[in-house]
Parts: sequence; structure tokens; C-alpha cells
Amino acid sequence: MKIAAIVTCLRRRSHAHVVLENFLEPYLFNGRKIQPDCQVVSMYADQLPPKRGMAREVAKRYGIRMYPTIAQALRHGARRLNVDAVLLIGEHGTYRRNRLGQKRYPRKRFFDEIVAVMRASGRTVPIFNDKHLSYRWDWAREMYDTSCELGIPFMAGSSVTLAQRRPPLELPSGAKIAEAVAVHGGPVESYDFHAMELLQSFVESRAGGETGVVSVEYLEGNRLLKGDWSPSLAHAALAAELGRAPKSLNQIPGEPKVPARGAIIRYADGFKATMLTVGQNDMRWSFACRLQGERRPRATNLYVGPWDNRNLFKALCHAIQHHFRTGRAPYPVERTLLSTGLTQALMQARQQPGIPVQTPHLEFPYKARSFRAMREMGATWDIITEDIPEPRGMDSFCG
Repeated sequence: MKIAAIVTCLRRRSHAHVVLENFLEPYLFNGRKIQPDCQVVSMYADQLPPKRGMAREVAKRYGIRMYPTIAQALRHGARRLNVDAVLLIGEHGTYRRNRLGQKRYPRKRFFDEIVAVMRASGRTVPIFNDKHLSYRWDWAREMYDTSCELGIPFMAGSSVTLAQRRPPLELPSGAKIAEAVAVHGGPVESYDFHAMELLQSFVESRAGGETGVVSVEYLEGNRLLKGDWSPSLAHAALAAELGRAPKSLNQIPGEPKVPARGAIIRYADGFKATMLTVGQNDMRWSFACRLQGERRPRATNLYVGPWDNRNLFKALCHAIQHHFRTGRAPYPVERTLLSTGLTQALMQARQQPGIPVQTPHLEFPYKARSFRAMREMGATWDIITEDIPEPRGMDSFCG
């Protein structure tokens, strides 16, 4: 299977780096050594940083042909589409921000140029789009609608949803969830998206199925702590990570004191959830919920493995390769579409804290499906341990 990689830039620890290494070298998934059954044959890099760039070095080492345009990378020396799948990695690089503070990554432009080649060639192949679809909702919706119109097998989204859950947490399909909270400790927007999709990956299978979202409200500091949600769920989520709940959500032991911030999300079926940023820790990903009829919350921390968040991408790449082989994403792309809209709505709500942003465009249903087979369950961390140094280049360590 021939793969084209379309990236914004390839430098150390960029998403292009930590995704491609699991296509170019064997990787570990649930403790098993997996040999990629596909070959990256072509690459387009939108930016080539002169100092930290790796694109030319990686291309030379692995026999990947670099092209000056996306169309040429997809045609790979032919007159028509000449690859079997496309990696669209539009994260990292030097791009301006819009008035809401969102980085204007060119994912929509990349997608459009990829689709143009498919249209001209009269056939489609699977696409994976890293992270959210676009910083603009109308573009994100257009990408989704185009994939449906042309029958493009389309997968997108976050690496965090596939991380090991510690302690293990499995919600039964059709669970009656009274309320839920997802917590992260990273920067605005880029990590907010991860937490939104983390939240969706749990709550989308609740009783009645996903119905979509009617409003998003932003709060921070003491106004957040007094808001219409259950801080006890945040304490339970953080206890799963830290071993005990912090005294205050505005102060995590050992971290700078920063006001907690969050989004209260109201769904079309009356369900309510909260996405929170607490403390300063890029590796903080936790979830808690309360089921109807239960007093004690159910909570877990999503463990990223050694080397900060780098090893999150092993399970994600395993899922992408499954998508490329089968033409079927292991979880619905509608999850990412909704999480994309939630992230933009949050950025809009930040402009007027305490005033809900109405989101009629996010009132769409979708059906969840089990993606347990694609999740890391922890056996990999018996092999890659915290005392093993992180490789600087492409990771070829498999124990």
C-alpha cells in the first residue's frame, strides 16, 4: 500500500515526526511489535525550517520522494492518482492566528487539493486528517460533506482517546450518564480540542446516542467554580491522575497557580458536560462521570506513556493503518466534526465569559461504535519504560 504524506512541516517532535515514525519503522501496540504494512512513497511539506527541519533528511533515509506540490505528491510520477491512501498532517509550523487566537493551519486547503486530484482521477482513497478538521466551522463541515458526497473513507481526530485508562474504565453501551467532565492541563485551543474529543469518546455512547450540542458557555476562576456544574467530578478525575483530589482547582501541587477555566456544554437531549483546563501539565488527560442512580463518580486518567505525549501516537497510527487497509475508520468521523465545532464555539465563548454561545449547527446526531480494539491497554509500557531515553530521530525501539 502506497501512502502520500502531506504535512505542514516535519521537525523534531512535530506531529509529522511522531506520526510518520510509526509508518517508517516497526512500532509497539499493546506490547506487540507491529511491522507497518504500508509504504510512505511521497511527501509534500508546506514549510521547510532551515534549522530544525527533518523533511529532507527523512525523505533521503527512507527513500521518500519529495514534491513541490500536493498534486504531484499524490500522482507520484504518474498522470493520475498513484497512491492508496493519504496522511494529512496539518499541525505545527509558522502560521498566523485569527482574531479568536486560532492558528490558521491550512488543513482545508490541503484537503481541497487532495480531493481535486481524486476528482480528476475518477477514484478516491482513504484520508486521515490529524486533529480537528479546521479552525473554521464552515470549512470543517464542507470537508465532511465532500467526503460523504464522494464516498471518501475519512478518519480524523485526536491521539488522546486511544491512551491507556488508569484505572481501567469501561462504560456500558447505552449507559445513563447524568453528567461528565474531561480535564486537561495544556494550552488554549490546541489542547482544548483534544479534551473535547476525549469527552466525546466517552459520552457519545450514552443512552439514546449522540444528539448534538445546543450551547457552549465559557467560565474561569471563581465564576467557574460557582457555575452550574459538579466540581466533585473534576476532583474525581484529578484524583485518578494525582492519587488524591487537590484542595483547589486553581492550584495543583507542584504547578504554577493559575485560574481554572472551562466550557459548560449543553446537549440537545438535556445532557450536560464540562471541559476543563486545570493547572499546567501538558500530559494531563482525565475523565469522570456520574451514572444515574450512582453516588460515586467513575473516573480515569489517560496515561500517555514515557517521552511526554510522543507515545500516544503509536495507538493512533495503528488505528490509521487499519483505516487505510479496510477503508473504514474505527470510530465515526462525526465525533471529530462535533469536537471541531465545540472547539470553535469555545473560542467564541471566551470573548464573553458567562454568556452561552448557541450552536444550532452542532445539533446533529451520530451513532457511536466500539473502538476498544484500537486502544492501548498498557502492555507497551512494560517494554518502553520511563528510564529508557527518548530517541532524537525516528523511533525504532521495539524492546
